[in-house]
Amino acid sequence: MMIRANIKGCGSYLPERIVTNDQLAERVDTSDEWIRQRTGIRHRYVAGENELTSDLATKAALAALEHAGIDATEIDLIVCATATPDETFPATATVVQRNLGVTKGAAFDLQAVCSGFVYGLSVVDSLLKTGQARTALLIGAETFSRILDWEDRSTCVLFGDGAGAIVLQAEEGTGDITDSGILNTHIYSDGRYHDALYVDGGPSSTGTAGFLRMEGKEVFRQAVSRMPEAIDTALQTSGLSPSDIDWLVPHQANIRIIEAMGKKLKLPKDRVVVTVDKHANTSAASIPLALTEAVYDGRIKRGDIVMMAAMGGGFTWGSALLRW
Repeated sequence: MMIRANIKGCGSYLPERIVTNDQLAERVDTSDEWIRQRTGIRHRYVAGENELTSDLATKAALAALEHAGIDATEIDLIVCATATPDETFPATATVVQRNLGVTKGAAFDLQAVCSGFVYGLSVVDSLLKTGQARTALLIGAETFSRILDWEDRSTCVLFGDGAGAIVLQAEEGTGDITDSGILNTHIYSDGRYHDALYVDGGPSSTGTAGFLRMEGKEVFRQAVSRMPEAIDTALQTSGLSPSDIDWLVPHQANIRIIEAMGKKLKLPKDRVVVTVDKHANTSAASIPLALTEAVYDGRIKRGDIVMMAAMGGGFTWGSALLRW
């Protein structure tokens, strides 16, 4: 027998305010048609003036706990993947811990930008398998609207705010791929690509939050090769082929990147979960937001093989393979 991290439930939260492409076109030189053709985005959600990343994270966490049928008192590990924390410190995860009334175990943030949720799965999976915790809450939450230059039409149209969460428990299993839970995770980074996607601020460099800066063509070029490579490694590790994937839940950055990944895997479009049209790029929140939508509407069912893949600033990238 071996321990496997099994996902017991998921949940999400999106702010009330919706910003359409037409509304952005009133602020910068762009258009709904231009944005849709190049990104697939129709609109995005933007946090309210007094709405913090921890607020979004807490609401997503509560939804996940309810879906899992697990009380917050059972949680002994909270990991929040975010690049937009409430404060420099303490960790946003500790704020969520307080909000949930959890007083045991550990809570910390993890920063790998858009790959944060996949990185978080790798960390939580390891901690549950080694007995450091038994019931964990993994959250991806972002308020990217706070680090956008709203005069930069090349970036401000791409991102949105939101949060998604999953509840995981350590359970005994056979170790076979027929068991539910995390089958394997693979994470990578290459710091040489720092200048292709970064924020031009920070406590140590400028003392300000800064704005997101991106070289779109380089990000696209790397994404369409790095993520499929990570997916191939995940499949090989478990002795599976692309045809064994029931659902691909990729990072929701750009419809062209998502479609390119699907084609490389020879997956039909109806087996690829797409939410970028509604959510835009929500960084670490994008995969759990997409996952929750597909679980709640019945597409993803118990026993399905689900592949996740992401790439973010750093560059960071990775994959996670699981049986729902």
